[in-house]
Amino acid sequence: MTLTKINITTSQVEMLAKLYLESKPAEFADETIAQLCNWLMSEFQQLPLNLQFSDYMRYANAQEMFVDIEQSHLWVSADSYDSSVYPNPIYGFIFQGMHDYDHYLTDSDFSLKGEITAYSFAAKRVPSLEIQKILYSEIVLRSAAYIYLGHAAIPKIVFL
Repeated sequence: MTLTKINITTSQVEMLAKLYLESKPAEFADETIAQLCNWLMSEFQQLPLNLQFSDYMRYANAQEMFVDIEQSHLWVSADSYDSSVYPNPIYGFIFQGMHDYDHYLTDSDFSLKGEITAYSFAAKRVPSLEIQKILYSEIVLRSAAYIYLGHAAIPKIVFL
């Protein structure tokens, strides 16, 4: 598989961050959320990892996370999946584990370029455009806001 080369500038980070920060939360159908949750559960069943919840464990960088993944283990931090989109917090936990494993499979870091690479990898597997848009908000836009602000933004899903 060949991944497209992605060049990210500071102005692109700022533009994406502001789109996230200044947009109103999206509204979507209950059927979309059900479809998202079903897809996440299917992804979870295919993960070859032991996901472990943590209130305090954070990976300093992707390489540190990759070491754990190579030992079939992954810490998932509580503050990584506090989105109100999920009807049950377990889906956010699954989403974060799946997303981190996508970083591993694509050998991508936590930069915006790395997040776009991980998003593109996941977007090819989702069952609908609506779920692609949710993932774009969760992965690309929210990450851009984090990079821009230097801390996590209030979680929300926005559609552009």
